[in-house]
Amino acid sequence: MTPEIALVLGILVISLILFISEVIRMDLVALLVLGALAVTGLVDSNQAFAGFRNSAVITVWAMFILSEGLTRTGIADIIGRQVMRFGGNREVPLIFVIMVTGAVLSAFMNNIGVAALMLPVVVEVARRTGIPASRLLMPLAYSTLLGGLMTLIGTPPNLLISESLVLNGYEPFALFDFTPIGGVVMVIGVLFVAIVGRFLLPKVSAKDGKHVSQRSLRARYKLQERTFVMHVPMDSVLVGKTLAETRIGSSTGLIILSLSRQARSVTLPGRQTLLRGDDRLLVQGRIDQFRELRRWSDLVIEREAPVLKSMVAAKVVYATVTVKAGSPVVSELIRHAAFRTRFDVAVVGIMRKGRYRLTNLAYVPIKAGDQVLVQGEVEAVAQLDKYSDFENIEPYSPEKLAETFHTDERMFVVRVPKDSDLVEETLKKSRLADVFDFRVLAVFRDGELRVMPRGDEVLLGGDLLLIEGQQSDLDVLRGLQELELDTKGPMTTGAFESERLTLMDATLDPRSSLSGMTVGELNFRERYGIELAGIWREGETIGTELADERLQVGDALLMLGPRDRLQLLSSDSDFLILTPLGQKPPDTGRAPLAAFIMFAVVGSVMMGWAPISVAAVIGGTIMVLTRCLNMEQAYRSIDWRAIFLIAGMLPLGTAMQETGAATYLAGQVMELLGDAGPWPVIMGLYILTAMATMIIPTAALVVLMSPIVLSAMQDMGLQPETAMMAVAMAASASFTSPISHPANILVMGPGGYRFVDYLKVGVPLTIVVFVTVMVLLPILWPLQAV
Repeated sequence: MTPEIALVLGILVISLILFISEVIRMDLVALLVLGALAVTGLVDSNQAFAGFRNSAVITVWAMFILSEGLTRTGIADIIGRQVMRFGGNREVPLIFVIMVTGAVLSAFMNNIGVAALMLPVVVEVARRTGIPASRLLMPLAYSTLLGGLMTLIGTPPNLLISESLVLNGYEPFALFDFTPIGGVVMVIGVLFVAIVGRFLLPKVSAKDGKHVSQRSLRARYKLQERTFVMHVPMDSVLVGKTLAETRIGSSTGLIILSLSRQARSVTLPGRQTLLRGDDRLLVQGRIDQFRELRRWSDLVIEREAPVLKSMVAAKVVYATVTVKAGSPVVSELIRHAAFRTRFDVAVVGIMRKGRYRLTNLAYVPIKAGDQVLVQGEVEAVAQLDKYSDFENIEPYSPEKLAETFHTDERMFVVRVPKDSDLVEETLKKSRLADVFDFRVLAVFRDGELRVMPRGDEVLLGGDLLLIEGQQSDLDVLRGLQELELDTKGPMTTGAFESERLTLMDATLDPRSSLSGMTVGELNFRERYGIELAGIWREGETIGTELADERLQVGDALLMLGPRDRLQLLSSDSDFLILTPLGQKPPDTGRAPLAAFIMFAVVGSVMMGWAPISVAAVIGGTIMVLTRCLNMEQAYRSIDWRAIFLIAGMLPLGTAMQETGAATYLAGQVMELLGDAGPWPVIMGLYILTAMATMIIPTAALVVLMSPIVLSAMQDMGLQPETAMMAVAMAASASFTSPISHPANILVMGPGGYRFVDYLKVGVPLTIVVFVTVMVLLPILWPLQAV
């Protein structure tokens, strides 16, 4: 093994570890691979960036645009009507029709786009027929993968395999070279799922009829169990305060569904709505969290405690720091940045619009260059200059601090009564810092002062707490104690049953920019005028502590709000709507034109008039010119993560070939299987590829496997087309886990699937496809000597 081979294999192993661990997103891993290869001289600059001008990569992004054009012109609406007409109400015919439709579309469209296109259609079919969506959605996802096997443009691995042949001096695969074997595999796969595989699919009970869909959604997300009424007494201190000032929602994650006042009701009242005596609030959330927070109203304010304040002032200091670009805290919310854990200081303010913001900091994102006001013990603040995260560290003197931030006015001392429910509880459970911006600077107990206590600090009766915040907020906390709770009143169902408040099921589009963001960051109420009431993920309901949940592709999202607000989401490209709310059907006037453009692209390639990359780019351009979609929609339709993943990994394939790493790995395969003959070698390469799809993105996998296959076939003196076709089939047949392919992830939430459900159906289907391919290859692609 030469040093160059060792270096390439080292980069390969590190990239595989990063892909599997998902510590770094996959497109960034690919760019790191590209950079490492260029810096080490394993490829030159032209080879490093050759992936971005590779015809396969160009074809992939052009096909994204063509697929989006077909979607935007209302093809989904047309397909839905046809599926209902031909599929009827029986499960087996419906599975067959859905899978054939998805497969045929995926032969010419991006399979992720087809899955997103048909997902709402299939959910609606399930709702109208009473068949559980879990019986139909996994077959839909698998159909898009089976359909991608049938043509050159059906899936990126096919294009990359063909391009690899071209780069090594062989003839590329033609548009329909995949069709004989891929078509048979598709038919057998569809028949297997429709006849045998359906018995392995999970069956979640479904209610018949669209009229119970709202009730079914409430039951699925267990909303009724977490809905209750709050009554505001006439003499409450909350009277005259806004909902934002009361912190009723932010304090415990409660959603205020409606406010009733003098026989009138307001749905999802705004944050600036003033409370009046005798108001009744219908809220949804965990009542135990609300009761937990109310216990803090037991605290007694100690009017004079100057000695305690001076003792703390000698031990706790303040400083401003500037956050450097590249720091891990950049883009994090303040509550997630973990300043206390990382740097042993607390954030008490952040510069915004020329002045320090001192309240409502929890969900403020940190930006590079932000000036952050922190507090901590003298030693901790003195250590801040050792961290590469900060620059321009400026300590604040007590005088400057009092003048700038009026800290004396924001500090007060409270006592924990000996009979309080807070005794033996920890600070962490209070959520006071997140909700009221209260920071416990010190605990004074039995003559001992504990400065900057951590969240696991246990409170005892008689403790004195020095708190930084606003005393008026403590009055609000007492006001929460005055609220009267009713968990059995008739109002708990009335708002749901009325037309004022509607539930809607949705999921993230695979290309959504919202994936990875927390619910708190998104702030659904401010952004959309609705609330996120629950998340269905991997067969489990998440209905509480939603603010810290990061949205994932495949989550089913329960949206709650007025019907007109929810209907606006149907035009938001970040979401796929699963619950029909009477939205205006899409304009299908340009559907024939879009279909004609797609047929023209396919026809020009078949006739040899233009390469597939040129035809696809021209077709996408004509789609925009004819207003099947606009340019912004075209840009948004491209999955840039996939493009950068492929373009970044292609130089690794080049390096593997030029350094001899591919030959070395092929030699290891030959040493293990070579004596058994060429077909066992091809079977081994197929099985290795199929197993690797569970942990490695298929596009990256094909780039890595292609040079190994080419070297192995060259060593055996055989043409590589047969083995390359086998690897293409193996890479695209990604059935065995939700992470094998985005189409699998997409249906996970709406179908209520768990990881094991993919194994139950996917493993047998993978075996069926493997046997079919191995039987057909000697017939359709017999081995030929060089």
